[in-house]
Amino acid sequence: MSTHVLIVEDDEAMSIALRDGFQYEGYSVTVAKDGETGLQLATADSPDLILLDVMLPKMTGLDICKHLRGTGSAVPIIMLTARGQEIDKVLGLKVGADDYITKPFGFMELLARAEAVLRRTRPGAQVAPPEIYRFGDITVDFRRHEAHKGGQQVDLSPREFQLLAFFIQHRGEVITREKLLDTVWDYNSIPFTRTVDMHIAKLRKKIEDNPSDPRYIITVHRLGYKFTG
Repeated sequence: MSTHVLIVEDDEAMSIALRDGFQYEGYSVTVAKDGETGLQLATADSPDLILLDVMLPKMTGLDICKHLRGTGSAVPIIMLTARGQEIDKVLGLKVGADDYITKPFGFMELLARAEAVLRRTRPGAQVAPPEIYRFGDITVDFRRHEAHKGGQQVDLSPREFQLLAFFIQHRGEVITREKLLDTVWDYNSIPFTRTVDMHIAKLRKKIEDNPSDPRYIITVHRLGYKFTG
């Protein structure tokens, strides 16, 4: 059975282009042109992936995403945001979107992101992190995309939340840099292991009491990292 994609987009030219592109790649596609119809189809048809524009007639993409997550739906959602709408990206992640892409974008980039999200979220691919995870004096709320250390809010980037989620899912395992790149980073990211080291260093500064002598994200010489939280 082919993977079913629901496209919720009110721009007719964009929705046609996306429909034709995904159908050409072997996906089955349903299109909705307003938010209310999109929510109805998302609930009734149980799609495998939703491409969700932020600005829609009748109901916004953010409201749709919030409603679906509020009812327990874990369907992968990629938000489509207009250039410069940085707040939409942040809000989209906070209400439960799995990824976002800024218009204008190339179809192959969107396809790669869709495939990456589907790999991460398909049943059996990995165990989802708990909505709230605590270690030491740190509390991470993945549903709200919020983190606190010692009662003080910690400003984590979307990538740092993804890193923490992956580490928690594989607590105690040695994870190679290549595995992190393949799983956490998107296809269009620069494929250098130094990218991982830089993000780990930034994350340690935010969650470790002593980043130079980490307690939770441990370097395993010549292999990668291990999370002990």
